[in-house]
Amino acid sequence: MTETHNYVIVGGGLEGLAIAWSLADRGETGILVLERGTLCSGMTGKSSGVVRCHYGTPSLAAMAWYGVDVFTRAAELFGDDMGFQQCGYVVGVGTGNVEPLRANVAMMRGLGIDVELIDHAAMAELWPGLRLDDFAEFAYEPLGGRGEAYLAGMAFATAARRLGVRIRQSTPVRALRTSATGAVHGVLLADGSEIHCGTVILATGPWTPVLAGTAGVELDIKAQRAQLVLVDQGAPTPTVPVLSDLAGLSYLCREPNGELLVGNSDHQAPEYLDSDDYVNRADESTIDTIIGKLGHRLPDMPDPRITGSYVGAYDVTPDYNPIIGPAPVAGLFLAAGFSGHGFKISPAVGRLVADLVTDGNTELPNVRPADFRYSRFADGEPLLSPHPYQGAGEMR
Repeated sequence: MTETHNYVIVGGGLEGLAIAWSLADRGETGILVLERGTLCSGMTGKSSGVVRCHYGTPSLAAMAWYGVDVFTRAAELFGDDMGFQQCGYVVGVGTGNVEPLRANVAMMRGLGIDVELIDHAAMAELWPGLRLDDFAEFAYEPLGGRGEAYLAGMAFATAARRLGVRIRQSTPVRALRTSATGAVHGVLLADGSEIHCGTVILATGPWTPVLAGTAGVELDIKAQRAQLVLVDQGAPTPTVPVLSDLAGLSYLCREPNGELLVGNSDHQAPEYLDSDDYVNRADESTIDTIIGKLGHRLPDMPDPRITGSYVGAYDVTPDYNPIIGPAPVAGLFLAAGFSGHGFKISPAVGRLVADLVTDGNTELPNVRPADFRYSRFADGEPLLSPHPYQGAGEMR
């Protein structure tokens, strides 16, 4: 007999597990999650875990603000704090980006987000020892910070299982199964067996285009290389906010052990990789660039040394925003192309998908589902910020 469920979620990473929990939390049943490896073993485990609402598009900012609330109340909601550290988040800009900064802060404040413009003196108190002379202004989110994507995903998984969700690991999906009309009605597993369902939800990050293609759905999602470097300053970094340095195009995050996680925010010449075959360490050129930027921003590090590096991949769309909505074939729902935003908006992604799959709309405050629709590229309506930052590409 062919196994049948109401929902099959392909992808046991953070987004898929958030979706599973949200569906079950709405009272939906017959939910099965299929993960080809172990839970959160894909790009979820490579996330830098930044929590921030600083976006140029209202829907994305609102989804991140919803996420801040969930992460803040995670212990209450899930019995697990998801590793969230509410250390704050700061964006610093040079003179050419002051007007976009002010416009985006005004937009976020209009959505009820807790954010304020601060000056150099306030920033110096928040992060001692930081070189500030090439910054013109800062935006500070006191409720932002860092989380742990793996811990968040596992918390969603545990909560979902309590509500009856079934999760299978080491279960690769080879293809989607379609009817004579082209509608998706299930999946074909690598062992040759099939599972039928009412709705398949693809939450498979950079692997989504291949699976969607088995149902004739084309997706322009690429795996963009993201290289990160860990640095010990020679003394533990004190508790400081996450810094998005849009003057030097980098970002700095304090790790729980006092080291710094440093990433490059210059996306003007992206590199791409094969998600199944790449070297999991930063290359020398990138390390030189990142360390040069870090040395400029923190010139008085007592005895800096590199302690490690790793490589992940952003699953990027042409506008660097996710596709969340029905595919152009019946029975298939897409949640992919998160373009580096996935961790911070994952609680909202779970709720949005659950709302759209069951009701066709959402009551998430200030979120327009049409912003994330599959057809926006063909319609000539990509989701772009009206106040972009010079040099930062479309990541904002």
